[in-house]
Amino acid sequence: MPRFLTLADVAEQLQINSPQAYALVRSGELKAIQVGGRGQWRIEETMLEQYIQDRYAEASRMIEEAKSKSGQAGGRST
Repeated sequence: MPRFLTLADVAEQLQINSPQAYALVRSGELKAIQVGGRGQWRIEETMLEQYIQDRYAEASRMIEEAKSKSGQAGGRST
């Protein structure tokens, strides 16, 4: 696999559309660089992998948070 990916490559790997991939880059969630005279976006493979790992970590935090909240609610007595 090449070092740098296009927005279309990223969209394909994440199974989203190109405008969604562009939105991730523009928001700063997915680190990218602009290259060439037309300023086309390129995403380094390692940055995409980091983004994916960050999403997994966020999902785990949300699940643990939901578990602790449901555990607290279930343990209350009136």
